[in-house]
Amino acid sequence: MSTPHNAANSGDIAQTILLPGDPLRAKVISERFLKDAVQFNSVRNMYGFTGTYEGKRVSVMGTGMGMPSIGIYASELVKFYDVKNLIRIGSCGAITDKTRIGSIVMAQGACTDSNFAHQYDLPGTYSAIASYDLLSKAVESARSRKFDFEVGNIVSTDIFYNETEEWKKWAKMGCLANEMESYALYCIAARAGVNALALFTVSDSLVTGEATSAAERENNFTGMMQIALDVAASL
Repeated sequence: MSTPHNAANSGDIAQTILLPGDPLRAKVISERFLKDAVQFNSVRNMYGFTGTYEGKRVSVMGTGMGMPSIGIYASELVKFYDVKNLIRIGSCGAITDKTRIGSIVMAQGACTDSNFAHQYDLPGTYSAIASYDLLSKAVESARSRKFDFEVGNIVSTDIFYNETEEWKKWAKMGCLANEMESYALYCIAARAGVNALALFTVSDSLVTGEATSAAERENNFTGMMQIALDVAASL
């Protein structure tokens, strides 16, 4: 069945899906890595494709920016399309001087300044974590490919242009980077009893002020894509 945001029919989407924020990155992945890819969605230009990678059926779809946006797409994927493995791939901003531009960050857990988990009416603060199975497979892939990577906590924030330097406080707690979606993704996956993992390429540094271009973010962050596809192929 289709939804207001997704034109896919039942069976069009694989049980494992890669979720870049940028729909154009989804298109790049489908063209560069997937065999016999078929487009299943273009509603709101949020492109989605399904093909095969190393003989395994894999989908890729954009989610947009921020927790409200990924919340819509991830919720529909698990509720209406029976997706079991959701792997976010995107960019992040380093908040420590040890996390370098171009390196890969794997989000073992996600902290947040968002109220996203309020909907679950929990009696405390929810710690959103990745699927250990997906994370361990990602680490194995990164090591075998000899990629530069880190595993640790990240911060999912609702604010892109922040008037304060709150990131410094998160850095003191050992967090590696900022982004805007993964806490919501991990909450949705936990509530649905499915697997989720977030992988990032460091696109800029709040510490040094270094940054990559929009074109580089769209086309060149292939390491995390290869790791995500390795994980998908192993499932």
